[in-house]
Amino acid sequence: MAASFARSALRTSSRLSSTHTTFASRQASPIFRRFLATPTEQPRLRLGSEAPNFQAKTTAGDIDFHKWLDGKWGILFSHPADFTPVCTTELGAFAKLKDEFEKRDVKMIGLSANDLGSHDKWIQDINEISSTNLAFPIIADADRKIAFLYDMIDHQDMTNISEKGIAFTIRSVFIIDPAKKIRLTMMYPASTGRNTAEVLRVIDSLQTGDRRGVTTPIDWQVGDDVIVPPTVKTEDARKKFGEDNVREVKPYLRFTKI
Repeated sequence: MAASFARSALRTSSRLSSTHTTFASRQASPIFRRFLATPTEQPRLRLGSEAPNFQAKTTAGDIDFHKWLDGKWGILFSHPADFTPVCTTELGAFAKLKDEFEKRDVKMIGLSANDLGSHDKWIQDINEISSTNLAFPIIADADRKIAFLYDMIDHQDMTNISEKGIAFTIRSVFIIDPAKKIRLTMMYPASTGRNTAEVLRVIDSLQTGDRRGVTTPIDWQVGDDVIVPPTVKTEDARKKFGEDNVREVKPYLRFTKI
């Protein structure tokens, strides 16, 4: 009986060891680590963190992303696929706003999960449909390396990846400042097109805040009153913005014109 018990204990121990090894192996997997939230491992991309660098092929040639930014503001926006209806309308709209982004010293770069040959043909459609001339580069990300690097993947696609074979890229927007810091992100499902006016509005807000040391209220547009940050005393705000140019609604809510 003792021998039988020993053999049973040995088999149980082997199964537990095998299970632990399998789980440990899964934990070591980059995909498992990325999607398992633990107290010791936080998400990689946060507002204020450095935008990950990468090398890529684009419709304007090979780039190193950080070198391409060249100390300017940048907007990186992703698309699920070429020759899709929503993406086609979006890229046409962004292309038409080239002068507006240049006026703000912002470089645009798109990303779509197809190869360069597909991009070149797609751009012809975009220009024809939107009566524009798309001039900014589009990254070729057929292998989804950059999509995974920037977490531009839908959770449902990750859970069904064994059936689909590869995850689709969602509609993400990353606004990056001259210090290469991520300042603002937006994420949309594939079914919902973005709002180019809102992208410009938040860039104006970020740049105004950096230049003037203010914050912006709900629905703010250039020319509207801005908010004095809570860290600035009212008397200091009056010195900075003018004695009669600070309107106090509450001690914590002061408006001013700039």
